[in-house]
Amino acid sequence: MVRKIVFVCSLLAFTMQSTFGQIDYNKQYFNGKTLFREGKYNLAMETFKPLMPYDAKNNFSAYASFYYALAAYNQGFKAVAKNALNQLKITHPTWNKMDEANFWIGKIHFDDRDYFQGLKVFSTIKDPKMQPDLEAIKKTALSSIADVETLKMMHEEYPKDVVIARALATLLAKDQSNPDDKTFLQGLIAKFNLKKSDFIAEAPASYFKDVYAVSVMLPFMVNTLDPSPAPKRNQSVLDLYEGMKLAVDTLDKQGIKLSLRAYDTEWKAEKIKTILNTEEIRNTDLIIGPFFQDEAKPIYEFSLANGINTFNPVHNNSELLGANPFAFLYQPTIETLGKKSGEFLAAYAKKKNCMVFYGTSKRDSLLAANFIQTAHQNGLKIMAAHKVPKDGSKMIFDILTTPTEFDEFRYPKQFTLNKDSLGSIFVASDDALIYAKVVSSIETRRDQIVVLGSERWVDQSAIDLEKFQTLPIVLTAPNFIIPRRPATVAFNKKFMRTHGRVPSDYAAMGYELVLILGNQLKKNGVYFQEALLKAPVPGFLSEGVNYQQGRSNALVPFVKFSEGKMAVIEKR
Repeated sequence: MVRKIVFVCSLLAFTMQSTFGQIDYNKQYFNGKTLFREGKYNLAMETFKPLMPYDAKNNFSAYASFYYALAAYNQGFKAVAKNALNQLKITHPTWNKMDEANFWIGKIHFDDRDYFQGLKVFSTIKDPKMQPDLEAIKKTALSSIADVETLKMMHEEYPKDVVIARALATLLAKDQSNPDDKTFLQGLIAKFNLKKSDFIAEAPASYFKDVYAVSVMLPFMVNTLDPSPAPKRNQSVLDLYEGMKLAVDTLDKQGIKLSLRAYDTEWKAEKIKTILNTEEIRNTDLIIGPFFQDEAKPIYEFSLANGINTFNPVHNNSELLGANPFAFLYQPTIETLGKKSGEFLAAYAKKKNCMVFYGTSKRDSLLAANFIQTAHQNGLKIMAAHKVPKDGSKMIFDILTTPTEFDEFRYPKQFTLNKDSLGSIFVASDDALIYAKVVSSIETRRDQIVVLGSERWVDQSAIDLEKFQTLPIVLTAPNFIIPRRPATVAFNKKFMRTHGRVPSDYAAMGYELVLILGNQLKKNGVYFQEALLKAPVPGFLSEGVNYQQGRSNALVPFVKFSEGKMAVIEKR
C-alpha cells in the first residue's frame, strides 16, 4: 500500500511538472549548493543530477556537473567524479571554470598514483592563483616515489618543473655513491637554484693542527695472536697496519705529524660500540677502517653523528657510503670498475665484438651490468653475456672451444664460435674456476682475443704467470704499485729492514693510503674533502686517486705484463 502511494505521488509530481512547466533551475541549483555546503553530499548529488543535461534554458548545467563531481569525490566515489568532470569538458569545452575541473581531475589521478596523467592534466592549468595548490599536491604525491628512474622520466618530460626537480634531487641525495647521479644532482641544484645544503651535506670549515689524530679500527685479534714468526690468520690486517706505521714515520721526517691510534675491533659488534663510546675517539680527526663490511654500520653512523672523516681501505661496495658526506672508499666501487672497464675495452679492442662471463654473486652481476651498459654506449657489441653457475664452469669450454674442424695433427683449427670472430672477453669475476677456464680456452683457440680481468687474478695463482706474459690479458689494477719509482724502492727497503721480509700488497696499500691522507691533512686541514673533490691526487707508490666524481676512488689503471713486468697501459 505504501509503495502504491509513493508511486502515485511521483507520478503526480511528474504529471504536474510536465503540465505546468520545466524544473525551476535556479531554485534547484541553489538547493543543491545548500546541501553541498552542509556536507549532505548524497542529497546534493541527487539534486544536481537533473540539472546536468544541457538545455538552452538551463544556465546551471556546467556548474551542476562540477558540484555533482565534487559531491561524489567527497563520498569517495572517485571514478564517478572523474567521469562527470571529463564529461563536463566534452559538453562545455569553453566553460570559464575549466581550470577548476582540471584541478580535480588531476588530483584524482594523483590520488590513484597515476602520476604521469596527473602531471599532464595539471600542465594545462594556467591560472596563476592555483599554482600553490598544484605544487602542494605534486609535492605530497611525488615524495612517495622511491624510484629514481621514474622521477628522471618526469623531469625529462617537464624539464622546467621545480617540484619534480626538487623531488628528484631529494631522492638522489639519499645515495650519492653513483658518480653519474651525483653529477645529475649537482646539475639540478644549479639549474633550479636549490639550496645545496638541503641535498648535499657539506663538511664544516676546515682547520689545521700541529698533530692530527688518526684512529685505525681493524680486527687485530690481539688475544688470539701467537708469538711465532709464522703468518697469522689475519696477516693481511696486520700487514695493512704495519704499512700505515711506516708511512707515519715517513711523514714525520717530512714534518707532517700524525698520532696513529690502533683499536682492535675483534670483529665483534659489542667491542666496536665500546670503542665508539670512548672520549678519545670522539676527538679523533680521521678514522681508517673497518676491514669487514659487517663492522661498517656503527662506525659510519658514528662518523656522521660526530663529523669525522672515515676511509675504508679495502672494500668497493658503494652501499657502504650511503648519504654520509664524511665516508670515503679508497677503492673504486664495483659500478666504477664496470664502467671504466667498458670505456677502456671499447677503445682498446680492435674488433668490437665482445662476450661477458660472470658468476652468481651480486658483485659479479653488478660489475657485468655496468660494463655491458657502458661498453654498449661506447660502440662495443655484446654478443652474449653468460652467467656461470657454481660447478658450471665447463660451459665456458663448451662455448669457446667446442671444435668443428681439426688439422692433420688433430688440433682444433675451427670452433663453434669461429676463430677471429670475437675481439674481447670481459670476465666479471674473481672466481678462479671461471677466469682460469676463460684463459685456458683462449690459449686453446690461439686467436688474439683480449681478456679483461682483475689484478686479484695474479695474487690467486690459478694461472701461471707465464700466461699473463704470452696471452693478451689486461687487468684492472687500482692498487698497482709502480715498481721502479724511488718511493717504492725506498718503501721496500724500509719494510724489509724493519720486518725482515718483502712487503705484501696490503702493506703497500696501508703505506700509500696514509701517505696520501697525511699530505691532505697537512695541505687542507681536518676537513680536506672540498680540496679532494676538485682535482686528482698523484700517488707516491701508485698512480694516485681521483674523487672528483664522488666519495670513492674513480681512478682505475689498466695493466699488462710486458717483458716480464707489469706496466700501466692506460688509466681512466
